[in-house]
Amino acid sequence: MPIAAGVYYFSHEAEERDKKRPPVILIHGAGGNHLSWPPQIRRLTGERIYAPDLPGHGKSEGAGRHSILEYAEDILAFMQELKIRAAVLAGISMGGAVSLHLVLKHPKKFHGLALFGSGAKLRVAQSILETVGNPGTFESAVDMVNENCFSASAPQSLLQLSKAQMMEIRPPVMLGDFLACNEFDAASQLGQIKTPTMIVCGAEDKMTPLKYSEFLHNQIANSRLHVVENAGHMVMAEQPDAAADLLKQFIDSLPPRARKKKERVAPDGKTDPVQDAESAPADGS
Repeated sequence: MPIAAGVYYFSHEAEERDKKRPPVILIHGAGGNHLSWPPQIRRLTGERIYAPDLPGHGKSEGAGRHSILEYAEDILAFMQELKIRAAVLAGISMGGAVSLHLVLKHPKKFHGLALFGSGAKLRVAQSILETVGNPGTFESAVDMVNENCFSASAPQSLLQLSKAQMMEIRPPVMLGDFLACNEFDAASQLGQIKTPTMIVCGAEDKMTPLKYSEFLHNQIANSRLHVVENAGHMVMAEQPDAAADLLKQFIDSLPPRARKKKERVAPDGKTDPVQDAESAPADGS
């Protein structure tokens, strides 16, 4: 079972891919795991993909965290252990918050940012915070969350699968996730983001309605917004082919990375900066 920095991860590497392209790291949402991402995205054509289970989730041991910062540090440790110097981030909901935090704090490490069903703030209903951490009321809280994660046209089998996955999470871990979401607020910092960004929202998202994605799009200069019909909060679960196509198109559109600057010694003894192959985007951001 592959584990890095204490977390389990799924990985996929296409046989035919451009080895200079950075890998894609998929970050799941509150109460989720790597299976929150459908196979169409986990095995995205032509890409190297990593989908970790955050601590306390899925096949990862340990306790969950109580802040977006802590989860972001887990992803940084994961990257360091696997020697991933640069990556494209894709996050859903809480995973989007983790991705936003990482891009804001470590912009040179990330070549692109894809946000699904996310927002600059992720306030959680008090009724959920009061019930999700209690084993006696946990299932009713999960039902409340699950029903709001999908569109009216979502098949019951998909809702049942989603509920089963959430019920595998321990109540304290789920509560920690929602506390982390509730405290998250990056609204005043979005203007700092220069990383190419794609924002995807289900047209029927009740958890983070379209206005949240529109705010992200209006505040992040180098961003594009896609609204997917017949989908709710878990847009990539309801419309996996559309979500995978959007992510692939976004990755293909990213500028090539420029060569990293080195110094060479000229005959007169002075240093002269030169470029080496895989570093920042070609525009220098």
